[in-house]
Amino acid sequence: MRQLTFLRPGKLEWREVPAPSLQGPREALVRPISVARCDLDRAILYGEAPFRGNFLHFLRNHLPSALGQRGLFRNAPFKGPYAFGHEFIGVVTAIGDGVRTVRPGAVVACSFQVCCGECEFCREGLTGNCTGVPARSMYGFGELGGDWGGALSDSVRVPFADFMLVPIPQGLDPYSLGSFPDNIVDGWRTVGPHLRERPRGSVLVMGGGALSIGLYAAGIAVAMGASRVTYVDPDEGRHAIAAALGVKETLARAPEQIRPEYDITVEASASVPGLSAAIRSTRPGGVCTSVGIYYQQQTPMPLLAMYGTGIRFVHGRVNSRQCMHDMMPLVESRQFRPELVTGLSAGWDDAAEALLDPAAKVIITRPE
Repeated sequence: MRQLTFLRPGKLEWREVPAPSLQGPREALVRPISVARCDLDRAILYGEAPFRGNFLHFLRNHLPSALGQRGLFRNAPFKGPYAFGHEFIGVVTAIGDGVRTVRPGAVVACSFQVCCGECEFCREGLTGNCTGVPARSMYGFGELGGDWGGALSDSVRVPFADFMLVPIPQGLDPYSLGSFPDNIVDGWRTVGPHLRERPRGSVLVMGGGALSIGLYAAGIAVAMGASRVTYVDPDEGRHAIAAALGVKETLARAPEQIRPEYDITVEASASVPGLSAAIRSTRPGGVCTSVGIYYQQQTPMPLLAMYGTGIRFVHGRVNSRQCMHDMMPLVESRQFRPELVTGLSAGWDDAAEALLDPAAKVIITRPE
């Protein structure tokens, strides 16, 4: 089968590789039809990826030894060649005898994180930390993700099909939802649960780093009825996208005089000033979620401001499978339009070139 392979920053190529096969009764094979470029994929392709050099050395020497024992950082990741792509919608082509929830021909979203659905963490909704598979098991990241293959391939093996695959309801456009299994739900988890707790809450998004996640978060906040949504980003093009999503207030930078006035803040700038602005803008008792990846060995935080307001601060990877379940009702309502964030949609054969486009979101498609 054909597989799009990452070689090095700025270089992808199609290669012929052996096709996967079913290896157990609970597995399925899926043919991807809509694959989105993740914000981290963009950084990898542009040579801006984390976990390099001194930073990798720092992680190896400072993280608890238990993590090292699970093999998280044996070798520097993002070193080609490896199968590329992890955000995808596909069509089921084959299932094992034990699969009950999907059948061949079903259009499904697949969790990019490989997860069993049965371990303690999965039962708690922490599907990104599944202990039924090696740590950080995921598609599209080579050895770092456990070499599960990539979404830009003719076929993908899904080991826990009943849990990992989420059917796309009839009537929804699967090609607009390529980013649903990762960046869209990553945006949702920053605002969705908190707007359920505080309907009509106010939301600030510091964008410009995790490009599409910040835009998705802003659009989801509007769709869920936030009383005020402010989107901050130096890029005017992304201001236009935010406005199309219904955001009324866009700024090039945070105000010099910051007041703790937002119920919910999102740090998607991946910058220390953005992190500080998001935290200091959060009202007492509010919540700030950071989705940025900080490459520094130490990242300063305004702890005195946090002490004074008593906010909740959340940082870490999205729990993809759990959030896919939680967000599906909003997707079905069609109040949120993720296609507005997509800057380029290209055909399968053009993927190697299209994925280098600077747009906030690129989606690669092929017919069902």
